[in-house]
Amino acid sequence: MEEIIIRKAVQEDCAPMLELIKELADYEKALHEVTLTLEQFTEDGFGKSPVWGAFVAEFEGQIVGISLYYDRYSTWKGRRLYLEDLVVTEKLRGKQIGKKLFEATLEHGRSNQYSGMVFQVLNWNEPAINFYKKYEPKFDDEWFNVSIEFK
Repeated sequence: MEEIIIRKAVQEDCAPMLELIKELADYEKALHEVTLTLEQFTEDGFGKSPVWGAFVAEFEGQIVGISLYYDRYSTWKGRRLYLEDLVVTEKLRGKQIGKKLFEATLEHGRSNQYSGMVFQVLNWNEPAINFYKKYEPKFDDEWFNVSIEFK
């Protein structure tokens, strides 16, 4: 297998990144919920006030995985890195790409003095849960996820 390259995302990566996000949404049976446009995604990552950062995995010149994160603040813990999505295209799962992306993101958090990293995982997504367990995370069953949609 040719080498997997892990690198920081650049603006030109936005279209294939958005396709991977849609692939994840489809896997999670929620593709209909993706309303983000490429233009907005690009602006949010590379415009005047970027709100997200990412690492990409490149294989044979194609983006095959992403780790997208942003800053979060805890009044108890301080700066936290929030991992929004860790996605590897289905045909290349099981080849350590997710591990490389996840570890690049962990290292980014450590080297930039974040106090930790938080993320969510669906309770039925056993492959993801088993992957994360290797890193000895704290699974929290006390808090509910809550969101309000602005219309």
